[in-house]
Amino acid sequence: MRYEILGPLRVVGGGGISFISAPKIEILLAALVIRADHVVGTDQLIDEIWGDRAPRRATAGLHVYISELRKFLSRLDHPNNRIVTRQPGYLLNLGSDDMDVQLFLDRVAVGRKQARERCHEEASDRFESALALWRGPALGGLGAGSMIEAFVSSVSESRMECTELLVDSQLQLGRHREVVGRLFSLVTEFPLRETFYRQLMLALYRSERRADALKVYESARRTLHDELGLEPCRALQDIQRAILAGDDRALLDTCAAV
Repeated sequence: MRYEILGPLRVVGGGGISFISAPKIEILLAALVIRADHVVGTDQLIDEIWGDRAPRRATAGLHVYISELRKFLSRLDHPNNRIVTRQPGYLLNLGSDDMDVQLFLDRVAVGRKQARERCHEEASDRFESALALWRGPALGGLGAGSMIEAFVSSVSESRMECTELLVDSQLQLGRHREVVGRLFSLVTEFPLRETFYRQLMLALYRSERRADALKVYESARRTLHDELGLEPCRALQDIQRAILAGDDRALLDTCAAV
């Protein structure tokens, strides 16, 4: 069985794909999954489910939700009871089950190693396969407490890093024209992510679109100044100067350092 959290939370078993419709039980499962094989304390689970609006009988309510969650998993032809009561709370015993997030992180790690070894074709394929596991925002934007929020922030950052690494490998492979459209979408979606501006400027310049590359710099400069009161980072400034000077050697060094 697989727990999938790179998108709306779902469980994939022999009987197909299953979702939990009750929001509080969904939060409970999410909290246990992201801490699989580790005990999550009762107080922490209550905080994730109810926040500062926990009812007086929250502990009793949690026991009911645990019971319902156990029933849900047992209906998926699960051979064993994976949710274990262990002081001071509960533990999801992963056993032979897996999680899409771990598969994602494993693929990114392999791709990063391949990129360091300059095996960019293999790295590109690995990063693409990692990103293909995503079905939307982690946990589908599930509203919960600080533990789940921190997890979502962390894995979302890993997704961004994977995207950057993918584009870096594609630039190393000379696929400048292929990545331009994707990068325009990325700078629109993530306007404060300076790496995407740098990559787009390089891709445009290598695609014989020098003027467009310089326009991207000005757009980045305005956005960063308006939103944060900051100037572009040194990497962006360096690539702008190299483009203005037509310094192919500097831009070659920029590409090699990607």
